[in-house]
This record gives sequence, C-alpha cells and structure tokens, in this order.
Amino acid sequence: MENTLSWGILGASKFALEHMLPAMQLAKRTKCVALATSKYNRAKPFLSINPEIAVHEDYELLLQDPNIDAIYIPLPNHLHVHWARKAIEAGKHVLCEKPIALQADEIDELIKIRDTSGLLLAEAYMIVHHPQWQYAKELLQSGVIGDLIQVDGVFSYNNSSDPKNIRNSAVTGGGSLPDIGVYTFGSTRFMTEEEPEEILHSSISWENGVDVWANVSARFPSFRFMGVTSMRMQARQEMNFQGTNGLIRLTAPFNPQVFGQAEVHLFREEGNLETFSFPSENHYVKQLEAFCSSVKDGADYPCALEFSKGTQRMIDMVFAKELSEGTLKNSV
Repeated sequence: MENTLSWGILGASKFALEHMLPAMQLAKRTKCVALATSKYNRAKPFLSINPEIAVHEDYELLLQDPNIDAIYIPLPNHLHVHWARKAIEAGKHVLCEKPIALQADEIDELIKIRDTSGLLLAEAYMIVHHPQWQYAKELLQSGVIGDLIQVDGVFSYNNSSDPKNIRNSAVTGGGSLPDIGVYTFGSTRFMTEEEPEEILHSSISWENGVDVWANVSARFPSFRFMGVTSMRMQARQEMNFQGTNGLIRLTAPFNPQVFGQAEVHLFREEGNLETFSFPSENHYVKQLEAFCSSVKDGADYPCALEFSKGTQRMIDMVFAKELSEGTLKNSV
C-alpha cells in the first residue's frame, strides 16, 4: 500500500528477531518485506513469524530491492556507519541501532548525507518514544520537584558467561558505555535538555579492551550527574531526578515489559508517593510509527542525529577523561 512503509532488515540478529520484527508486525502502516542473511537457517525463525519475507543472501541485494523503502540495521557497532551510508546511497531511509557511531565526529558525516539525500537517517533510540519518558519530562518541566540538583542512574546486566558476545569484543565496538551508557547519558540529556560541561570523574574496569564497568560523574549547567553501567553485575536499571522539593524515579526506564512494568514514581516534599503506570506500551512499535509518520507525513522525528551526536560526545568525553587520568597516574 502507498501509505505503508516497507522495511528490510540488514542481518538476522537475535535482537531483530525478538524485538523489531514483532514490532513491525504490530506497528501501523509498517511492514517487513525482506531480510538479508548469508545463512538461510538464520532466516527460518523470521519466516515463522512472517512467511512473506523475502530472504536475500547478500546485504547488497537487500539494498537494491525496489520493494523496500527503509532499512533497519542491527549489525555490530563497528559496521553501523558503513552500512548506514551505503543504505542512504541506495536511496533507502535508515533506522540504525545504537550507538549509530563510535565517535561523535562520525555522526557529522551521517548528518551531511542525511541532509544531502533528503532521506530520514536516525538512531534507534527507542526510549524517547515511550510515554513514561514523555510523562516524566512533563513532570520535571512543570517544576513539581523544585530545582533539579542531581540525576543518578544505573543500568547493568551480566554477560560474562558469553565471551563471544559482540559486546565483549573491542573489534566490534563493544563495551558497557557504547551499549547502555547511551541510555543513562541520553535519558539525562533528553529530560533536562542540557549538555555536560565537564566529566568530573571516570572510573572504568576493562576486560580485553572493552569497558565492563564504568562509574561516571559529570557537571551539567544546573545539576550534577552520577551513573553506573556494567556488563558484569546483576540486571538492574533505574533513573532518578532529584530536586529541592521532590524526586522523579523511573523503575524500568530502558527495558519495560522485560525488566519490569514501566512506572514513574513521584515523591513529593511531604513524602507522599504517586505512581503512574504504563503496563502495555511498546516503545519499539511507537518508534516505528514515529519513523513512518516522519517519512510519509513529514512529521518531525523525535530523535534526530544531532541528539545522538550529543550522547556520543558525552561518551567520548568519558573515555578522554579516563585516558587523561590514566596517563596522569602512570606518570606519577
């Protein structure tokens, strides 16, 4: 149908199978029509969900498919910029998994080709599409917690038993900060619309060239940030926005329905707790519908590449701080 956005998935990833393809089945005006994988056996679970999907044995063939309007890229991190560029050159809109790049300056190139092509190119930063975050931001901007003093957050999981996981490989751009630091950092920037002025402290544990645990503190113009990400701890996620008169807490901020029910807790000065629940919202579905509305209707896309660049810039600042402090320690 003319008003439907037809998708091709570049690579038969587990994440695409478990989250994005089901979302494409549910999202309005959205349809997955093709998949690229060199191993047909990996396509079978996708076909069990949608038997109409065409399977291409080569990524280039997917990009050349005239039935595809947009490409979803769930490839390892180090391949994102390359294949996003090639998909745009093939005339396709692109939604690429986070982090869309491994350095902030790489995103400048993506912004340029987005603007030159007139196509939509965006990072799959799904949380900003979830109503829990939109509601939490409205609460914060309403002034209900007074002046914001501190933001703190934790996002952790343990994949130590899976050494071949791409997140555990430096070659594929792994590490906790590229994988989940985008959420603690990005959600802070989304909520406050402020940018970090300085990384005050960076403490990182490394294994095989990737950060497996990171403790970061930063100074923003009007508040301080503290965050922990880890791939070596029990699963946990939480974000807190604490002010002079109250506290906003998100209890399942990044993986609602998987980690737990999406809830926004508001603690007021007198100690009363108000809970706002979002039991059935799917941010992957909403992300796809927003993408379609932008392509088909000209609506503004809620997560532009400029926002993604800001989050990557903060990650770059953390690594630079770690390098500087490490150099100083080694010189003592």
